[in-house]
Amino acid sequence: MAAPLRLAVLASGRGSNLQAILDAIGDGVLDATVVGVFSDRAGAKALERARGAGIAAVAVTPAHFDSRDGFDAALFEAIEAVQPDLIVCAGYMRLLGAAQVEAWKGRMINIHPSLLPLFKGLRTHEQALAAGALEHGASVHFVSAELDGGPVIAQTRVAVVPGEDAAALAARVLDREHPLLLATLGLFAARRLRLDGGSVMLDGRRLARPLQLAGTELVEIEA
Repeated sequence: MAAPLRLAVLASGRGSNLQAILDAIGDGVLDATVVGVFSDRAGAKALERARGAGIAAVAVTPAHFDSRDGFDAALFEAIEAVQPDLIVCAGYMRLLGAAQVEAWKGRMINIHPSLLPLFKGLRTHEQALAAGALEHGASVHFVSAELDGGPVIAQTRVAVVPGEDAAALAARVLDREHPLLLATLGLFAARRLRLDGGSVMLDGRRLARPLQLAGTELVEIEA
């Protein structure tokens, strides 16, 4: 049997996805261990959650560095020290440098609150409502140097309710983000997912489309 998947989690805020990961590990649902939590904000709630769980919690503050390259080097030096198998960006709000992204290609994923390639960047729920979207959701993708632009692994879809505001839509999407991320990490933990060039591979087969969340399971949809 493979050893538990070693995860390094990057987060800038409250760490709700981190908590979902920790709960799943604690419940024996996810065969993984979080070996470190890293943030660009010393006061991030995610770091508090990590400390409360006895996990290494590291803040690397951009203001302490003269350059973006210097910040990235320090951040990834700290990450490399805990020897993760996979880096999970879960609400991490700072762009990562291309050199570091390339070095970790295929070993770093991000969860983004939209159906990529739609609505990249910030304020995705407002973007979806302004565009009159009938469907919204979240995506897990491999990280690339392009903002929210790496190959999409899996998605969850949420119907937009007429008349709802961005806060209500965000809450409903977040409720589906957690099972989406956990199901994706489960596939990584089973060593079933990998990146081959620009293609997402599942069990050695190239996925024609992102996996879709059905309940708490990921399923393939025919092209």
